[in-house]
Amino acid sequence: MGQKVNPIGLRIGINRTWSSRWYVDPKEYANTLHEDLRLRKFIVNMSETKGSDIAELEIIRHPQRITIVIHTARPGVIIGIKGANIEKIGAELQKHVTKKIQIKIKEVRNADNNAQIVAQNIARQLLARGSFRRTMKQAISNAIKKGNAQGVKVRLSGRLGGAEMSRTEEAKEGRIPLHTLRADIDYGFAEAHTTFGAIGVKVWVYNGMKYGKEQKEDAGVLVRKRQRDRAPARN
Repeated sequence: MGQKVNPIGLRIGINRTWSSRWYVDPKEYANTLHEDLRLRKFIVNMSETKGSDIAELEIIRHPQRITIVIHTARPGVIIGIKGANIEKIGAELQKHVTKKIQIKIKEVRNADNNAQIVAQNIARQLLARGSFRRTMKQAISNAIKKGNAQGVKVRLSGRLGGAEMSRTEEAKEGRIPLHTLRADIDYGFAEAHTTFGAIGVKVWVYNGMKYGKEQKEDAGVLVRKRQRDRAPARN
């Protein structure tokens, strides 16, 4: 039987890295993990970050400080006028932790092929009572044409269009090689809390192959290659 696996979790250590990077004593692990989850939830639900299209949150823990890297399509919304907004966010986060908080902002250059931002945009349009089929098709065409994605898949689940019974609708364009580990597949999930119930939005975006370490040959392979090249040809 085929099992449903998160495409990002499956590729960690191959062509993706962890979104939380730290090392603690095993006794402190559970508390540190829950602190990370609290920080993530708090940042996403803050009024200062509303409408900023946060794609990803990275948490890097150092001995004396915690660095939070916010990947966003609209950095101006988070920074605010003369940096007032980001200072307020930092001050609020500082109340929840003992170590010093440092916030960094990274702009998402191409928001059309970022799966999380695409999912958030679809959820926002569903909240505004937009047609779910038109919304799906529009998001897919934007990702292919503007974002240069090689394949996009969108799946919606819930009481679509206010129907009495919940169902699942899916739209797809291009190819999504989910079983290919070196494929650069971005995955995003968002929820639209409408008046007739919650609608789940899942987005997969395929941005081509990512070879990474495979293209760099190790020293042993290079030595063997040179020895083969030097060896005289046999008659």
